[in-house]
Amino acid sequence: MNGNNYLIDTNIAIYLLSGNQKIAELLHQNNIYLSFISDLELQAFKKLKQSESIIINDFLSHCTIIDINKSIKDNTIKLRKKYKIKLPDCIIAATAEYLNIPLITADTDFKTIDTIQMIIIEPQ
Repeated sequence: MNGNNYLIDTNIAIYLLSGNQKIAELLHQNNIYLSFISDLELQAFKKLKQSESIIINDFLSHCTIIDINKSIKDNTIKLRKKYKIKLPDCIIAATAEYLNIPLITADTDFKTIDTIQMIIIEPQ
């Protein structure tokens, strides 16, 4: 793999899959990581059509999915106690911290976390 490493939030994956050119250019030839939380959120959407499911699965096959481990779990607990953000977001932030790579997100709730590198994308 070549390029930079980025953990992307679920919203960034959705924007990318929806054809957002700005995000496509940002991620082009970079290594994309996702938390297992984003993997679940993408695949478990209730109204997902089969054609959309195929596109999502193809996209996921090009990403590295990071499962929970003790370090991520411990970081999640620490972040959850320190910041007022939702548990799934804490897991995603803890995953970025564990990997020591930037998190790309459109969710401004992450701005309060000062222990991770972050790229905030304005939704279009």
